[in-house]
Amino acid sequence: MDALTLFGLFAVSAMLLCYALEDRSHWYVLGFAGACALGSVYGFLQGAWPFGIVEAIWALVALRRWQRNLKSAH
Repeated sequence: MDALTLFGLFAVSAMLLCYALEDRSHWYVLGFAGACALGSVYGFLQGAWPFGIVEAIWALVALRRWQRNLKSAH
């Protein structure tokens, strides 16, 4: 397994973990956004640009959700 594949495995594993734990804390939503950004980088580095674009959009959606969660908590 090469370094790029390990990076991709880390990114999607982090996405799965953070998604599963989102109900526990708003920080997991932020973690999901970051993991999606890493997944996007992985997609572009691998040459799968449609995957990279979709993951970038997911990162933005999750970041927006995290911001809304912060506003509603205060």
